[in-house]
Amino acid sequence: MPDVVSRDELWTMIQAERAALADDLADLTDGQWSEQSLCGNWTVEEAVAHLTAGASNGRMRWLLSVLRARFDFDEHNARQVARHRGANPAETLARFRAIIPGTVAPSGHTAAWLGEVIVHGQDIRRPLGIARTPSIEAQTAVAHFYASRDFTVASHTVIEGLRLEANDGPFSTGSGPLVSGPTVALVMAMAGRSAYCDDLTGTGLSTLRDRL
Repeated sequence: MPDVVSRDELWTMIQAERAALADDLADLTDGQWSEQSLCGNWTVEEAVAHLTAGASNGRMRWLLSVLRARFDFDEHNARQVARHRGANPAETLARFRAIIPGTVAPSGHTAAWLGEVIVHGQDIRRPLGIARTPSIEAQTAVAHFYASRDFTVASHTVIEGLRLEANDGPFSTGSGPLVSGPTVALVMAMAGRSAYCDDLTGTGLSTLRDRL
């Protein structure tokens, strides 16, 4: 059984990961802000604005936005990104820095919001060649959450019938053909980022690739 991580501990991790990402963004050029992230069609700047949006909307505000978009989540996200993106990258970063200490979220699934900043942080870092990963404690908390259910991503579904084992931390789950590698790669694969399969090994890897 994984160690139970309290909500307060999760929020401390969220705030630490936000601060680390803001530091990594501080010296980007305008060209780097326009680079494609690993998240759909979003640029680095749009992915940062998305993180700011998620940290600015409580349950009711989020629900109203979804209702206005008639449950079209692509439209909802596009509107939120436009709203929280600055007039230039410096303003976008300043808005992101402002939410670092916050504890606002659309739901009480705090581990999911830790997952948001970890996954989108890596969506941003990997294309830019920034070699920084979150703390192993934060990665492990998200890995266990993703393995336990489908929430914002179909993480539980994509690993069904597989055994996942981290080679740099305590995370392990499931039974079946093995998929092994760094915790962050397992988290990112569960979040649907097929690029991270390149960092994994094991007899179950081909199955995981096919599902992604």
